[in-house]
Amino acid sequence: MQDWIINVMDQYGYIGVALLILIENLFPPIPSEIVLTFGGFMTTVTSMNMWMVSLFATIGSVAGAVILYYVGRLVSPHKLGLFVDKWGHILRVKKSDLKKADDWFTRRGKITVFLCRFIPVVRSLISIPAGVARMNLPAFLLWTSLGTAIWNIVLVYLGALAGENWQLINEYVNTYSFLIWIVIAAVLIIY
Repeated sequence: MQDWIINVMDQYGYIGVALLILIENLFPPIPSEIVLTFGGFMTTVTSMNMWMVSLFATIGSVAGAVILYYVGRLVSPHKLGLFVDKWGHILRVKKSDLKKADDWFTRRGKITVFLCRFIPVVRSLISIPAGVARMNLPAFLLWTSLGTAIWNIVLVYLGALAGENWQLINEYVNTYSFLIWIVIAAVLIIY
């Protein structure tokens, strides 16, 4: 997969970056870390510019987030309630939990969307609950864009700094991701 990602970016430049990041948002197993750090490296050996790579990555990411937001909008609270009625006992979820989650997202959705843009896999998937909760679209776009832009700029910059060793950044990000998942698992177990 890594070779395919490199080939797309090499062949299509900025548009390739946007397309790959859009696909990464819709299919989270595609690692944005590889796309972004390689994009940073590309700025050191081609005429690509770090800020333009970051901009196109952000455009692709926000486009993917909007698609997932609207997927979430397709799930009506009534349908979600029916799902919980049928399968909630397996997932240990009650209808009252849905109300609590909706209230919580209404109060803290903006910061949640922003912070989740820094957590692997969740970075993409947070758009769905934002849509389900009917989060205000301009607010969603603002917080998604800010979080995504920061993530993209940092990884593109690190890729440029690392140069030909851009893959080392991926190893560090994987360690960071592993630690985040441990914290999430611990919180869930404690909860």
